Amino acid sequence: MQGVFDKIIAEPFRDLFQRMIEFLPNLLSSIIVLGIGLIIAWAVKVLLQKLLQIFNIDNVCKRVGLTDILQKGGFKDSPSNLICKGIYGIVLVIFVIMALYSLKIDAIENLIEKFFLYLPNIFVAIILIIFGYVLSNFFSRAVLIAAVNRGIKHSGILYTTVKVAIMVLTITMALEQLGIGKDTVIIAFSIIFGGAVFAVSLAFGLAGKEIAKEFLEKRIKRDSEPEEPEDELKHL
Repeated sequence: MQGVFDKIIAEPFRDLFQRMIEFLPNLLSSIIVLGIGLIIAWAVKVLLQKLLQIFNIDNVCKRVGLTDILQKGGFKDSPSNLICKGIYGIVLVIFVIMALYSLKIDAIENLIEKFFLYLPNIFVAIILIIFGYVLSNFFSRAVLIAAVNRGIKHSGILYTTVKVAIMVLTITMALEQLGIGKDTVIIAFSIIFGGAVFAVSLAFGLAGKEIAKEFLEKRIKRDSEPEEPEDELKHL
């Protein structure tokens, strides 16, 4: 009976305790690496803010028009704050990866290796989404302003349509870059885009039906009328 108890209960618990003892130093080192990473990321952010203030990056971006583009794109922070937040996030992600690697777990190490191989695709997808977001806000606002100035009804619908269309195109390109359901995404985008174009064409066709009818009636009436003979002028 004692042998059965040791084999079923005691040995698994001893094995678990031994593994925990072996894992604790790795866990402690991982926590230390993460803490150091938080401090370094914060220090880099503060130092970068000081440097950007010295070089007056915000005024430079304002002169070249980058600040206006970012504001129209929906970004409320100044260019210097965006740069600092981006660098802070990059440094923090690097130390998080180092902390996970310090755990010395085979599954996590394999996952990190695959992540680094996949990282360029993620970076390109993020850049595409950022640019798509900026462009969607810029063009949709331009369409809204032009529609309001021309007195076009339902200008809000045009604003939403342009913004959604650009974002759908951007997300499709990002998903294709990530390789997530590539064929499915392309087919879905083709169906949605084709349906949207058909709907817009049909709407314009129905709206312009009376205009086209009036134009054709005037043209046919003019062509069917007999031409009046020109008066001959005789010169003495």
